[in-house]
Amino acid sequence: MTQAVCILGVTGSIGQSTLKVLEQHPDQYTVFAVSAYSRLDELLEICKKYHPKIVVVPNEKAFELKQKLNNENLKQIEILTDEAGLIAIAEHPDVDVVMAAIVGAAGLLPTLAAVKAGKRVLLANKEALVMSGDIMMQAAKQHKALLLPVDSEHNAIFQSLPHNYLDAKRTEQPQLGVSQILLTASGGPFLNHSIEQLKDVTPQQACKHPNWSMGQKISVDSATLMNKGLELIEACHLFSISEHFVTVVVHPQSIIHSMVQYVDGSTLAQMGNPDMCTPIAHALAWPKRLTTHVPALDLFETAQLNFQKPDEIKFPALNLARQVMRAGGLAPTILNASNEIAVAAFLDNKIRFTEIPQVVENTLQVVQNAKAENIDIILHTDMIARQVAEQYIMEVGG
Repeated sequence: MTQAVCILGVTGSIGQSTLKVLEQHPDQYTVFAVSAYSRLDELLEICKKYHPKIVVVPNEKAFELKQKLNNENLKQIEILTDEAGLIAIAEHPDVDVVMAAIVGAAGLLPTLAAVKAGKRVLLANKEALVMSGDIMMQAAKQHKALLLPVDSEHNAIFQSLPHNYLDAKRTEQPQLGVSQILLTASGGPFLNHSIEQLKDVTPQQACKHPNWSMGQKISVDSATLMNKGLELIEACHLFSISEHFVTVVVHPQSIIHSMVQYVDGSTLAQMGNPDMCTPIAHALAWPKRLTTHVPALDLFETAQLNFQKPDEIKFPALNLARQVMRAGGLAPTILNASNEIAVAAFLDNKIRFTEIPQVVENTLQVVQNAKAENIDIILHTDMIARQVAEQYIMEVGG
């Protein structure tokens, strides 16, 4: 029997890569439901090709989409809207697999809904886990959801860990002979820039990642190394490990996607060409494997692999993430919310690239940390942190 897939964020880079993988295996997977935010023309083409049963868009886009579908004789596709629609398709009883690929905090509630519905959840939205790590992991255990990482680094760690690692007792100490996780980072487009040069980089330059094709927000996060900070927090929750057991390693070629070290001196690495279809296919079919169009790594062409320590003075976002993980509570929510606002301001030319971590640090100092007891408190703190970040941006921008 085929498995019904729901793709949250189908027009983004992860959503598009997911469709590529599904297209190669029509006998195993069908596209049941999709969501998109603004790219209606792309969404329409997806509807024409894959014929999902349900589509979710913002309420203000629903009428326009309905007209487009009617013109293509696709009236049978149901249209739902906004957050309620996202939750509805994420927990739909006919859905087997949910690809959680909505960028930012907007993906939190639908991802949690999929987990509580006991789905196989392919987690590409790191922000959802950053904000609600303990709650999300507890819900996955309680509802027997299979939460599998799609980020290339976390997927690589998952592949390099003992097969029963996630079943081990959850403590902050490494389990089953694991001594350390090595989380790789490309270093982004500004790895060799000076601090002075970083002050003048443009949004266009920040969005040109040297190895990966990604959306604007994650590209800027990669350039500031905040993406690696968010991934560090995500890794701690996914693999139940303290942050001091996670070492970030800059690896510009993005061939080794991450590594796991063991107490016997072994280091296991997952390698491959930088293409998101590989981790997506792995998470879709785990514990089995799917064929993809991604070519196998040619070791003879891969002439050199380089590694270096991250420069946390030039890229302070990484250290901010470590501080936040140590602080716990609502601090990761504050970090994530203020970073989203800061990145949006940078993309809108309201602040400099080097001011992004300044916005985050100021917000962390202003907004009070507390225990992340429930989703309502997390969402309220997210809202407050955004307001504080926006106010600070108005001050520095003015």
